Amino acid sequence: MESKRKIRLGHVVSDGMNKTVVVAVETPKRHPLYKKTIKRVVKYKAHDENNECRVGDKVRIVETRPLSRDKRWRVAEIITRGEVVEVKPGEIT
Repeated sequence: MESKRKIRLGHVVSDGMNKTVVVAVETPKRHPLYKKTIKRVVKYKAHDENNECRVGDKVRIVETRPLSRDKRWRVAEIITRGEVVEVKPGEIT
């Protein structure tokens, strides 16, 4: 039997909370009248049990039971690690 849980791919945009990450999922949608493709971005709070995700990571999230007031998703796997460039304050001109 197939799983009825929804699956989304997105990028981690925030990892400041404990065991929680914010994942931005981008979906293209065509405008009904003008036929232009519009990017729709939705942010989901997802449960990250081991605090493994970092900002910039591409992750797969899976729908789950409500874990808190906002969390209804959990991180299933980290697909690719994001590259975060460290900039020191003296390097900014």
